[in-house]
Amino acid sequence: MTFSILLVDDSMPMRAVIKKAFKAAGYSNSNYHEAANGVEALEKLKNNWIDIVITDFTMPQMNGLEMLVKMKQNDLFKEIPVVVVTTEGSREKIDQFMKSGAAGYIKKPFTPEQIRDMITNILGESHDNEQSDESDSDFDF
Repeated sequence: MTFSILLVDDSMPMRAVIKKAFKAAGYSNSNYHEAANGVEALEKLKNNWIDIVITDFTMPQMNGLEMLVKMKQNDLFKEIPVVVVTTEGSREKIDQFMKSGAAGYIKKPFTPEQIRDMITNILGESHDNEQSDESDSDFDF
């Protein structure tokens, strides 16, 4: 089974790193959509079927928390799980995300195993069964 994943981060290289980690974690056949901020992400949600949103916290125009709050106010988007991938170390900010309805968070740097565990916990045991050419242990994102 494949998933439709929306990656939201203002850094294009970071979106590429997250996508590579997802592929190394066994989600190579998934569909990936990208947005540079919360405003773009909400547009992507209007125009695409999305199974899960992976977002950064700090972004211009609309940060990850603001985007999450808007998603939870929308009947079409409120059930889509949102995972925060961040360098943010503040327990208070993480708690804000969780209280606002985030499904989880992953702290940078992260490993493909952390990605796989988070997605399995949220969406179930449905990652691609194909073996990657690259060992997961070779990655630390």
